[in-house]
Amino acid sequence: MKSNYLLVAATFFILVLSSWIWKNKHENHGFQVLSKIDTTVPDSSRYTRIVLAEGLDEPMEMAVLPNLNILFVERKGAVKLYNSKTKSVKTIANINVFSGIEDGLLGLALDPKFAENHWVYLYFAVGGEESKSRLARYQLVGDKLINKSEQVLLEIPTQRKYCCHSAGYLSFDSKGILYLSTGDNTNAEETEGYTPVDERPGRGLADDQATSANTNDLRGKILRIIPKDGGGYSIPEGNLFPKDGSKGLPEIYTMGSRNPYRFSIDQKNGYVYWGDVGPDTKVESEDGEYMSFDEINQAKKPGFFGWPYFLGNNQALPLYNYATKQPGEKKDPTKPLNNSPNNTGEKELPPAEPAMIWYGKMPSKHFPMVGSGGATAAAGPIYYSDLFPNAPYKLSEYYNGKLFIYDWIRGWIMAVTFDESGNYKQMEPFLKHLKFSALVDMQFSKDGAIYMLEYGTNWFSKNTDAKLIRIEYQEGNRKPIAEITVDKPYGAAPLLVNLSGNKSVDFDKEDKLDFSWMIAGKTISGSEVKYSFEKPGIYNVELNVKDDKGAVGTAISKIHVGNTPPLVAIKSNSNRSFYWDGQLLDYQVVVKDVEDKVIDQNKVKVSFGYLPQGKDVAVILAGNQDPGAYKYLKGSGMLANLDCKACHSMDKASVGPTYKSISVRYAGKKDVVKTLAKKVIEGGSGNWGERAMSAHPAVSPDDAAEMVDYILSLSRKSGKLPLKNSIPLKDHLGKGKEGSYLLNASYRDKGANGIEPLDSRAYISLRNPYVQAEDFDKGNVRIATITTAFMAYTTGIADHSYIKFNEIDLAGIKRVKYNVQVIGTGGNIELRLDSMNGPLISRLIVPAAAADGKTDWKELTAAIEVTKGNHDLYFVFTASGDQKQDLFNLDWIYFSNK
Repeated sequence: MKSNYLLVAATFFILVLSSWIWKNKHENHGFQVLSKIDTTVPDSSRYTRIVLAEGLDEPMEMAVLPNLNILFVERKGAVKLYNSKTKSVKTIANINVFSGIEDGLLGLALDPKFAENHWVYLYFAVGGEESKSRLARYQLVGDKLINKSEQVLLEIPTQRKYCCHSAGYLSFDSKGILYLSTGDNTNAEETEGYTPVDERPGRGLADDQATSANTNDLRGKILRIIPKDGGGYSIPEGNLFPKDGSKGLPEIYTMGSRNPYRFSIDQKNGYVYWGDVGPDTKVESEDGEYMSFDEINQAKKPGFFGWPYFLGNNQALPLYNYATKQPGEKKDPTKPLNNSPNNTGEKELPPAEPAMIWYGKMPSKHFPMVGSGGATAAAGPIYYSDLFPNAPYKLSEYYNGKLFIYDWIRGWIMAVTFDESGNYKQMEPFLKHLKFSALVDMQFSKDGAIYMLEYGTNWFSKNTDAKLIRIEYQEGNRKPIAEITVDKPYGAAPLLVNLSGNKSVDFDKEDKLDFSWMIAGKTISGSEVKYSFEKPGIYNVELNVKDDKGAVGTAISKIHVGNTPPLVAIKSNSNRSFYWDGQLLDYQVVVKDVEDKVIDQNKVKVSFGYLPQGKDVAVILAGNQDPGAYKYLKGSGMLANLDCKACHSMDKASVGPTYKSISVRYAGKKDVVKTLAKKVIEGGSGNWGERAMSAHPAVSPDDAAEMVDYILSLSRKSGKLPLKNSIPLKDHLGKGKEGSYLLNASYRDKGANGIEPLDSRAYISLRNPYVQAEDFDKGNVRIATITTAFMAYTTGIADHSYIKFNEIDLAGIKRVKYNVQVIGTGGNIELRLDSMNGPLISRLIVPAAAADGKTDWKELTAAIEVTKGNHDLYFVFTASGDQKQDLFNLDWIYFSNK
């Protein structure tokens, strides 16, 4: 009887628990209460990044069509279509837009019933004299946008005199409601370190109280409407103000935004998330840093989100008096009043809502993972696993219910987790193994893949690194990652090219791979192929790598036929690997080009310099820098890695002045390094217009000075070297043994047969003849470090162990000196060419340790056979007795020309 009672009770408990679980799982407004099925962060090798198109011209927003073609818009007015079958991009329309300041063709969305009605929604600044932005829809039939089908839904009066902030993102929620974000459209260039609240007569365009904080203006808002089938729109239930407009414009859902550039809508509960791009202020926050906060906001309901009165967690900004130049009152976030004479709406505003996430230029103590420096916060989509049933590339259950946010300038993506009430809980990096060039849009497709638009490096320009990319996640069997290696991507016709797919990777090691090439309409099998391109032109080569389970990875490369890269050579009688005191480096630069019959000698660039740290040679060659500018490497590297590149470039107009123009303006001015270094750290405006420069308070004064020194060097003309010369090598004297000389010669041809001009270079890098043994390129010995002596050396030298140095020129070298420590029975150091069993050109006998057990370091010398040309040098260690391990230790090797 007792056991039956327990069985009934247990059954009842299980039923109640199951009901509770079902209720909470399905009635928690989209937030999972229970533990996630998978709590393991997915391995980064399960993501495949595919570049679909590049070289775009300011891409703004995209839409994934039902057939997985991608429609996207560019700011200057182009509507483009990526065809997923042909893997090509086509311009299908050009909208007449005003593309000054930050305006242009900004937003794009598909109607939720696109498969039936073919409506595409665009938001753009209308071309012409009238200042207004328009929300309109057009029919997309096949690959044609029908201009005559335009239906204008909404027009917003704007001003085009001052920059900035247009926003303009579009998105539908799950109920068919259309959302549009609008920027404050206010003069952001004359804020004097405060906020644009200029109430002086005639200064209305510099007062955000007339736009963002104005209930009777559609700017600085997120709007919410329902498009009607026959045209026009209706107001949905639940906007901020009554439908009759008695308290404010009925289209407004949220207000009080500065530049709500990118937003997303939770498709389960309707919550809205957006990144609001922050100002540059000199107002201190409660944490002691400047209130230059970017924000990620969450709207569970309509509301006022603070700007221009509050930032972050409702920290109040003073109402700056531009007439007296004094900061004034701070508003009450529980009852903010808009008393500006430029306000045309209600004076009493809704209570201010705090940001969900906020961060400034300094490292954030509240959200430390976001980093520091310049910022442009954006909100991407929320992922729900059950919205992608049977999707082949759907993300792991680990990300179920998480919001993806990203930052244009800092380059990260974060996955945000919420608690049971839908409030912020934590964030973590997403795809941190990938680098992005100004991520500007992020969306899921029905197959679970993530599509992204990357704006590229320079503002307001076409960028080679502006891309449309697709990211696929796969559990179970992973798709191979195809990679093409080409021996000659450029050349004259006919061009015989060797193509290899051998660098392709499949992380499922046991898979068998099949390689298939598509070249000029032909299909060719094999991991390696040879193909002859007979006529000039630019050809696409596609490699498909298929595993034995049917997964396919694809890569595409271009072959440019019609122009041969120039041949640049440096002839020299000197040793091409080492320098010695009192040496001359003689050289002669020779350039040949198949298409350029006559070489313009004035276009051959020859440069030479000494680098205190020899490993900087690779940095200079990778960055095409003048070796004479070695002293500025640290500064140039910092400029490349900080957020500076978001506003400045070398010689191409962007948001801020070019580095070269800065260099020209300040060349030779007194104390300019100190002045500009201070500007880098503190920010400011006024020298290049009123646009504010971001502060970089985390940069030290010394590092800022390094950056400024590099910029100022750009206007200094270096003397042109002749094509034939002898240079005395004396810059290394008194500067240690770590330095290198670099002679670099380069030439750019004229281009030919429709193929762009090509660059080629040759160089000679000379290092100190003292070579540390532990710097070997390959070997099977250990490296020991003695910290107190600042010394490292090779140890664990056993019979037939070795170290190898790549490509050493032995011309003129007559002896080799070794610094060895005898610790055992001794042995031999054999110097061999090109392999462990190659020609023997030198042998040193290392004696056994002394009977008293002393293990002193000794300098021992061996002769070397006269040898010409570059060789891989193998230092092979052999035993001379029964002891086969720990024969001796080796610190350095000196190559002597005496």
